[in-house]
Amino acid sequence: MDFNEIQVTPIWELYNKGQNYHRLTGIYVDSDRNYRMYNGDQWSGAKLGGVEPVQKNFIKPIVKYKLSVIHDNLYAIVYSSQNYENRAFRKQAEKICDMLNGYASKVWEADKMDKKARRITKDAAIMGEGVLYIDFDLEKMMPYSEVIDMADIYYGNENDDDIQAQPYILIRKRLAQSVAIDLAISLGMSEDKARYIIGDNDTFELSGDAAKQEVDNNVTVVYKLYKKNKTVHFSVATKHVTIVEDEDLGISLYPVAHFNWEEKKGSARGEGEVKNLIANQIEVNRTEMRRVLTVKEQAYPIRVVDKSKISNPHELDNAGATIMTNGQPVDDVHKIIGIVPPAQMSSDVIKLQEDLIQMTRDLAGAGDTATGEVNPEDASGRAILAVQQAQRAPVTEQKDGFKDTIEDIAKIYLEFLIVHSVDGINLEDKVTDPMTGQETVNLVNVPQSALEQLKATVKIDVTPKGAFDKFAQEQTIENLLINGLLSAERLGELKAYVKALPDDSVAPKMKLEEIIEYAEAEQRRIAEIQARAAMMQQRARQFLMNDPDGQAQQIADAQMELEAQMAAEEEEYAAQEAELDEQVETEDEE
Repeated sequence: MDFNEIQVTPIWELYNKGQNYHRLTGIYVDSDRNYRMYNGDQWSGAKLGGVEPVQKNFIKPIVKYKLSVIHDNLYAIVYSSQNYENRAFRKQAEKICDMLNGYASKVWEADKMDKKARRITKDAAIMGEGVLYIDFDLEKMMPYSEVIDMADIYYGNENDDDIQAQPYILIRKRLAQSVAIDLAISLGMSEDKARYIIGDNDTFELSGDAAKQEVDNNVTVVYKLYKKNKTVHFSVATKHVTIVEDEDLGISLYPVAHFNWEEKKGSARGEGEVKNLIANQIEVNRTEMRRVLTVKEQAYPIRVVDKSKISNPHELDNAGATIMTNGQPVDDVHKIIGIVPPAQMSSDVIKLQEDLIQMTRDLAGAGDTATGEVNPEDASGRAILAVQQAQRAPVTEQKDGFKDTIEDIAKIYLEFLIVHSVDGINLEDKVTDPMTGQETVNLVNVPQSALEQLKATVKIDVTPKGAFDKFAQEQTIENLLINGLLSAERLGELKAYVKALPDDSVAPKMKLEEIIEYAEAEQRRIAEIQARAAMMQQRARQFLMNDPDGQAQQIADAQMELEAQMAAEEEEYAAQEAELDEQVETEDEE
């Protein structure tokens, strides 16, 4: 086949449409410019001659402050069952949800999601949108994710910010040619056809200046996600070769979650923090440059010398040197050497620059008070928090949006888990010994049918973790301890107090709930130990008061009771195993 006869793949035609939209709306240009301004390359492309560029970068501190507000919280995924019809299943459902919460926490840690979450929020602050693509590792039975640049994702409907309502989603990736060929062959493509996967230099519109320079030419691979028959399908293609024609992922949700910094009416993309600060930043930098040049040229005294009347003019620049005249009298040295006094710069220039910076920070909600520039010795932790939280109100929308994004991620986790747990999924079950209080972890195989019966919903618990937040939390627990509310006798009062706390309270609500749960478990364990001890003392007294025949009968009764208890435990275990087997068989039949 002649290479010129190879046609462009249908996915590539959609990709070209997406590229045209990105060019029309300036996404490619804005991406490079916004990142340059944030990173401090703010004079890029300017012709300055021999002048060294100077700048006062206030964009980065504003963005970093707002990101710190979002990430000054701990976010925990909490699954709960909405299957209220099957009452017999409720207890088991609660147990499975507890294990799923531990599983989600383990996935979050293993996938380094804290780092990736910071990346998508940073992308959103700089560009307007942060994107996360989620896949599933069948060997580890765990989801894993990848951060996608805003310029590398293309929506079928660029006017709708609802990911799940998109007719299709395209994701662009740059892969090494050998990697792309190996991927195609592993998916069943012949080597003869795979040779048409060739490298290209399609790097001009990649995000970041560094991305445009490659050691070897990679190849652009486009992934297409679309919904068909209520499940998500995907295709993969290069410009001339279709690697995957159509494959069903089995899930109903697109494995894509995005975080828009601020809503942009009529657009699937958000509005970032940087773009609207650039004009002020450029003016501040220009003013700073003018000040530097003025100081350089006029702010220092200038010496004027009549060299014809000096025999050693080369000594003029040496400190403490003797200047010799050509027979001229030195009575009036000012006739030979004069000084031009420095020019005075108007204070309005400095005031304008400082006002411009401060006004920009204040309007962006990142002024001195908001960023915590308060002496902690002059105010309590709660007082500082009260001021900071009042100033952080403009970031509330972003905090809520990020919380929704994590919720979307948690839903995708569960969908993948249900689809791929054909043989069940081993989840960790923490069991506390009632006698010793020692905690052990057992693996429990949860069948696919049980996960489906959950009809699970997701809630995100938020716990503040900033420096002053921690101080206020420690103060709260210390005050509760001093006032005796942590004692077993006043456990009811503590429960009422914790129940009244809002979910986003500065007080550590989740930690207090753990304390209550631990205290109740300890009370139950102590009560059981005391009950058993009382029963053993009663039996010991009866044993001592009985005659030999009565003692023998009591020993026999105790042995029979022990054997019956062991038999009951074995029956209960066998019943649980049978129930799980029955659920697996039912699932296989379906």
